[in-house]
Amino acid sequence: MTNILGRLDFDVIADWIKPGESILDLGCGDGSLLRFLKEEKGVLGYGVDFDRQNVLACIRNGVNVIQIDLDRGLAGFEDGFFDHVVMSLSLQTVRHTEQMLAEMLRVGREAVVSFPNFGHRSHREAIAEGHMPVSKSLPYQWYNSPNVRFFTMDDFEALCSRCGIAIKERLAFDGEQVVADDPNLNASIAVYRLGRAA
Repeated sequence: MTNILGRLDFDVIADWIKPGESILDLGCGDGSLLRFLKEEKGVLGYGVDFDRQNVLACIRNGVNVIQIDLDRGLAGFEDGFFDHVVMSLSLQTVRHTEQMLAEMLRVGREAVVSFPNFGHRSHREAIAEGHMPVSKSLPYQWYNSPNVRFFTMDDFEALCSRCGIAIKERLAFDGEQVVADDPNLNASIAVYRLGRAA
């Protein structure tokens, strides 16, 4: 499962999105995911990022982008306006996680999130040795990390349960391998498709 960008979560997200859907990509970076989805699925969408360099990169990539501080919420978007609201490897960078998930499901029919799993065995080993983990999925040092939240798959699922968020699908990976056996321990990246609880 690979794509031109080398991001497994892009392929998973593309599988969950139907051609021509409307997409809001939060923390979109340089717009690579939206560009990929436009090419693969013909989606209509907007990226959201606060970093000026990312906004300029989106424009260069031909991606519609809006500069917004995600920690202030999504007040400028109407309820149910998008088919999917996506946050790819960015959920750990927002301060108000619970509010962000609620906002994603307010403005979108479904939400898709991917994040590094802090519970991965290599991260546990680093902490047991007295150091904050640095890995492919968590590539920053503790002092320069954009991440403000460090959580495991079990933590995320408990939050969804507490907030009445339905987990519709989940995939977990370690490298390019799908992880089915104890993903909270063995997966480095998790991808979830979320909806409102019935």
